[in-house]
Amino acid sequence: MSPDVDLTSRRPGPRLLRDRLLALDSCLFEFAAGRNWPAAEPVLPRLSRSANHGVLWFATAAAMAASRTPRSRRAAARGLASLTLASLTINTLGKRSVRRTRPVLDPVPLVRQLKRQPITTSFPSGHSASAAAFATGVALESPAWGAAVAPIAWSVALSRVYTGVHFPSDVLAGAALGAGAAFAVRGLVPTRAQVVPPARPRAQVPALPDGEGLVMVANTASGTAERVRALHDGLPLAEILECEPTDVRAELEKAAARATVLGVCGGDGTVNAAAEIALRHGVPLAVLPGGTLNHFAYDLGVEGARDLTRAVQQGEAVRVDAGRFSSDGREGVFVNACSLGVYPELVRERERWSRRIGGWPAGVVGALRVLRADRHPLEAEFRGRTRPLWLLFVGNGTYHRMGLTPGRRTDLADGQFDVRVVHGGRRPALRLLAAAVAGPLTRSPAHAAVQVGRLHLSGVAAGTLLAYDGEVTDVEGEVTLEKLPEALTVYRPLPGN
Repeated sequence: MSPDVDLTSRRPGPRLLRDRLLALDSCLFEFAAGRNWPAAEPVLPRLSRSANHGVLWFATAAAMAASRTPRSRRAAARGLASLTLASLTINTLGKRSVRRTRPVLDPVPLVRQLKRQPITTSFPSGHSASAAAFATGVALESPAWGAAVAPIAWSVALSRVYTGVHFPSDVLAGAALGAGAAFAVRGLVPTRAQVVPPARPRAQVPALPDGEGLVMVANTASGTAERVRALHDGLPLAEILECEPTDVRAELEKAAARATVLGVCGGDGTVNAAAEIALRHGVPLAVLPGGTLNHFAYDLGVEGARDLTRAVQQGEAVRVDAGRFSSDGREGVFVNACSLGVYPELVRERERWSRRIGGWPAGVVGALRVLRADRHPLEAEFRGRTRPLWLLFVGNGTYHRMGLTPGRRTDLADGQFDVRVVHGGRRPALRLLAAAVAGPLTRSPAHAAVQVGRLHLSGVAAGTLLAYDGEVTDVEGEVTLEKLPEALTVYRPLPGN
């Protein structure tokens, strides 16, 4: 062996770099173990235990959902979905790919150590991955909730080093994987901020900095008091009228006659009445979501009093399409959808039972009675052949899927009806479910879809029910549905302002 070459020494390379990083990691762990952490002793070990099996994050999600705001519920759901993906990734790939032993607890004071030590491998930290996934998922949907959850998530990750169950690199790797899982979920299910309704066609409307000229009619049956108070805080000069359901239409008529802007707060039926009156009087409409589903307001981008207040103060509005149906001298306007078949009958049955047993039980009973009936609500004739139908749905605007989420409209002025048909046959519940799963598919064994600007139906049997925006009426003979393009002016916050 040449005296000038030492073949026994390890040559620099990836293994040497890895060993140096591991040595640095151990030094950081021992440094953290030797430090005095004021006020951490009674908090961090308990916080670390509370995050076992995701209990802390499920409780946080429940608290967020209890706030009853759509953004909070979506943020909670996104956080849990991100946590689930991160946990699956860590437990199936991460822990089994790198079998790193846990740190030696000798330098960690006994008072910090967990009573029950984990037995899985150390890399990466599952607790840190879950914490980062939940916090990141929440923040992607709601930055405000994300800011509230982030300190808790950071403390959980820190507690894993503090209690001596993970090296710092385990925590960093777990946090990176958790954040990545949240972004992966966003790729599958985009946030509402990613799919912003187009800010056209814009409408020229008055800006009301204090709300003077806005007359807001609120349906008390929808439980709107809290939302109306929040609107009044932002628009103190707005006139707010709270009334019973039987008085809503009369109050809307009187309000439209004197208002610069007609406002409405309530469910689908209340919004429908306000839209029809606003169209007739030629006044702009301000919609504050106050019902259960609030499709129209949410598709506009108005999720609460803050959004509507900003739009009214700054004079931000767009023109949107409305739909109109007519049959045998009877006509009506809809801003969401109208349908014939199973759904109108379900609505009628629900109304019949709701006074006896309440809303949700009535919906279940109504669905069972309608779906078990041995008859098809509709029939259609095509090329001389009569075919049964379970449902004919006509949406005001094209409904789209956002990743794996249910459909919503991104453009309320596209000039199209979204027509969906569920074919007749046995097992209506299964067919309706298959149609719902098929979603945007133009054709499936149970479902067909097409976009048109006008629809004409003939030969509709007497007594056939038609539901429009939650209201139900009888139609027969000829039924015509047509678009009213850009007919309604509605306040909504514009993106970028």
